[in-house]
Amino acid sequence: MSEEQKSSGLPMASKWDPEKIRAEEEHLLDLEQQPFGKKIRGYFKMTGPAWMQSAMTLGAGSAAASVVAGAFFGYQLLWVQPIAMFLGVFMMAALSNITLTKGERGYQVVKRELHPSIAFFWALATVVSTVIWHFGQYALLGGAFWDMANVAGIENSGDSQTVETVVRFAGGFLILGINIALTWNYGGKSKGIKFYESFLSWTIRGVMAAFLIVVVVQAVKLQVDWGAVLKGFFKISLPEGKGSLTTVLGAIGAAVGINMTFLYPYSILAKGWGKHHKGLARFDLVMSLFVPYVILTSLIIIGMAATVHGNLGEGVTTANFKPIDAAQSLAVVLGGPIGRIVFDLGFIGMACGAISAHMVCCGFTVCEMFGLEYTPKRYRMFTLVPAIGILGVMIKSPIWLPVIASALAFTMLPIAYVSFFILNNKRSYLGDAVGKGWKRIAVNAVLLVAVVLSLVGAGIKIKGGVIDKIRNMTKTEKAK
Repeated sequence: MSEEQKSSGLPMASKWDPEKIRAEEEHLLDLEQQPFGKKIRGYFKMTGPAWMQSAMTLGAGSAAASVVAGAFFGYQLLWVQPIAMFLGVFMMAALSNITLTKGERGYQVVKRELHPSIAFFWALATVVSTVIWHFGQYALLGGAFWDMANVAGIENSGDSQTVETVVRFAGGFLILGINIALTWNYGGKSKGIKFYESFLSWTIRGVMAAFLIVVVVQAVKLQVDWGAVLKGFFKISLPEGKGSLTTVLGAIGAAVGINMTFLYPYSILAKGWGKHHKGLARFDLVMSLFVPYVILTSLIIIGMAATVHGNLGEGVTTANFKPIDAAQSLAVVLGGPIGRIVFDLGFIGMACGAISAHMVCCGFTVCEMFGLEYTPKRYRMFTLVPAIGILGVMIKSPIWLPVIASALAFTMLPIAYVSFFILNNKRSYLGDAVGKGWKRIAVNAVLLVAVVLSLVGAGIKIKGGVIDKIRNMTKTEKAK
């Protein structure tokens, strides 16, 4: 491998075909001259990296935050997910501008242009948040597999506790095995990358279809209040009630996580994308990340709001609400156990996609942190770093865990957001790619909102989760 390839190299077992990339660039230039419809159709065939980001964000955190939002606050928080992802997509677009302009790996850029310590903490926060989220993914899986076992009547056979443990771990190891095969395949040739991206895109489409079925049936039965749905999307307010702020911050934290910001530059470089792919990258972010995310999270919120909200029963809180409660509440929607199974399969699909993306992310990140040269063996070994999260299958109240995990991981997001804002405006590095005129002002305005929101959200979580708790502990000790 040449020095130039190493500097812009990729954590893949083989490089892309230069002739193929040149042909792709010429095709993109040709598409720019085509009518809008033909241009969009051409772009659709070339999407890919943002599907990985979509899989990562449409996991337990988004599922749990959406379930809690709909079940406890009805339609009132439908506005949160679109705004959170809108800001996230702008920040990811800024990151794609940085990466595609120079063709360098994100870690090396931050290390050289900002500071080595910032790059290291970015990578460290990525690994830490990924492991935290991994527990939440498996917790959601464990609950979903056990609920399906309950539908099949397995809970009544033998020692219930032992049977539950076996079912939960069997489901967890099944998903882990599938994801090991998928992520190791991604670390190989370009065909493996394409297969992996196709798997993620169809998984997400399948999950969307599952929840769409639930909402359509609810709409037919006149359970959905469409007036409240519209109001929920356009009236920005924080509902009264305990846990509303954490739910909102959890939803925002689940929309774009710091591990997504680390993985994205590598996924677009893995495709061999360069300067001519900037328009395609923006289209990919909108159609493969923003649209699926908003549709799926909104479907879950609407489904829960139409059926569960107002019918939670006594003693049910955000702390003890479980996926089995959500799934069982929808049994009447599709008739008998079908509603539960559809909902559980939707959860499993979301967690499966997120787990694989987390594993791919760690395969890249650990190598970068310690300056290790990429090899298939190292990549595969480091994809297993978050696998300890499989112990999460035995967590019995997993709905709130991913929300808390997302809120905690949110505190790390400003590291990435501030870095990208600075780099995207660093003319000494990007040159004319920093933009000019009103477009640059408009983009920077949105990016600043995202940066400020991440800082404020992180501050609220640190104050509530650390400072206030330390003060309360101190007061308790003094009282003694």
